[in-house]
Amino acid sequence: MSNKGAIINSRSQSSDQGKSWRSRFRALFLRSEAIRGYSLLSPTLLVMLFSMCVPFGIMVIMSFWTQHGFEFDTTLTTANYEKTIERAVYTKLLIRSLWISGACTLATVLLSYPMAYFVAFHVHRRKLLWIILMTLPFWTSYLLRIFTWKIILGFNGAINSGLMALGLTDAPLDFLIYSPTAVVITLTHAWVAFAILPIYVSLEKIDRSLLEAATDLGDGPVARFLRVTLPLSLPGVIASSVLIFVPTVGDYVTPALVGGPDGLMLANIIQVHFGNINDWPMGSALSIAMMLVVGLLAFSFALITGRFTRRIK
Repeated sequence: MSNKGAIINSRSQSSDQGKSWRSRFRALFLRSEAIRGYSLLSPTLLVMLFSMCVPFGIMVIMSFWTQHGFEFDTTLTTANYEKTIERAVYTKLLIRSLWISGACTLATVLLSYPMAYFVAFHVHRRKLLWIILMTLPFWTSYLLRIFTWKIILGFNGAINSGLMALGLTDAPLDFLIYSPTAVVITLTHAWVAFAILPIYVSLEKIDRSLLEAATDLGDGPVARFLRVTLPLSLPGVIASSVLIFVPTVGDYVTPALVGGPDGLMLANIIQVHFGNINDWPMGSALSIAMMLVVGLLAFSFALITGRFTRRIK
């Protein structure tokens, strides 16, 4: 009987400990908003872990390998990174990619800001309808939009044909197609809708009483915009800039279709290494190097503009 009593006591104690542990965890779960948030995000985080982090880790490891034909030499080496630094063509393409993406980001933000400003401050009814109308052209295929711009900017396209019909030019303008200009125009049109939304949200959150106070203090429309509206909307501008710069610098479809030899970017060479050349380790090394440079630039931009924004506030 004593053995049975000891067993029953031990089971009751373990049950009490389990209940106590569950109650403490439940109290912590209810008290901590961060834990509740991460628990809701856990399925998404697991998907990102296996779909992004694991392939990225494999690519990092592969960048230190070498490939001979269809076989990998798994001996760790930094030869691929040395080639990335030593060969001037990679540096040239990286610089070209950065300035094309930078020009695209600048043009996208400059086009998006007035549209977001108009909807936020001058549209008082059916704002959702306006936002849907602004994004409606982007419901079509990305490739279809690229081919459309290829037709518009082509040597016999709408722009060149119109200019020659009006007698403004005697020959088609060469810089409109198969050039960095064509890449910037096409990428700007492709990403402008994604830049409107963060800027619109930032403008919509501005307290209108601040604008009224600036008016009461004697500021005109321009001074009120520069002193109140623009500084308070900078978080949306920063978010849009990073959102556009990071993916466009790695675009290879648009440069391949409308860029020509002078409009190719580093991502095109990476795609060739993974495809035609069949040199995955070198392509991985180029990808990692570009990601490091782009990540450093994006982090520096966000840090500098963030400090500037906090100083304004």
